[in-house]
Amino acid sequence: MGFTIAIAGKGGSGKTTVASLIIRHLVKQENKPVLAVDADPNQNLGESLGLDVKETVGLMLDRFQKSKIDIPSGLTKEAYLEFQLNSLLVESRNLDLITMGRGEGQDCYCYPNLILRKFIDRLTDNYAFIVLDNEAGMEHLSRGTTQDIDELLIVSNHSVKGVRTIARIKELVDELKLRVKHESIIINMVPGQIDPLIVMEMEKLGLKPDAVIPRSDEVFNFDLNSKSILDLPDEDPAAEAVSRFLNAIIKREIKSQRQ
Repeated sequence: MGFTIAIAGKGGSGKTTVASLIIRHLVKQENKPVLAVDADPNQNLGESLGLDVKETVGLMLDRFQKSKIDIPSGLTKEAYLEFQLNSLLVESRNLDLITMGRGEGQDCYCYPNLILRKFIDRLTDNYAFIVLDNEAGMEHLSRGTTQDIDELLIVSNHSVKGVRTIARIKELVDELKLRVKHESIIINMVPGQIDPLIVMEMEKLGLKPDAVIPRSDEVFNFDLNSKSILDLPDEDPAAEAVSRFLNAIIKREIKSQRQ
């Protein structure tokens, strides 16, 4: 089973960009297969990575619920659903993407979600790293459609409101009793040094950043022009900050495995 990194944060915190920068580093530096899971209903991860997403898991499950009586002969319901799930995987060199999305139907999804959990568990066995871009509410984590998390990265933009959201997400993780091995706090899009008012708010909440990602004009331009973050230059300050942070995480994980 691969090493799973989940990213959470409020809207506007740049967590999808952070997820993309993490994937960029893993694909370039580790040269091992990476599975990207877009679990945010806004489903922007594919665009950020330059991958074309034809359909989401949510919409496919809606279609399955409505057409399950038309399952081809010779296939069980489970086999048919797994075949449909496999068709949603967007594949590229050393990187594959599956987009969860959000369904529109009102039916019970107990059975499809059970198959989805099995599918995700089997899928992740084939990858060295799994990067999950999640919404702040962590819907897919709370429903158990993803496996245990090795590293939960809680992202805030350079704002007091974003820092307060970090505290609420940490509380939510405890309330949901999510199985998270390690949590890290990231302050994103920082123009120079973290503002003293934000530092004061973090101290009041008992928070300390594990990584600071500087604001990057190049990242902004890539997003504006719909260019893949995978092609971002190595010398970009945001890419460099993410690479340093990930190297520390991977080094810590290797050390823990040897103990």
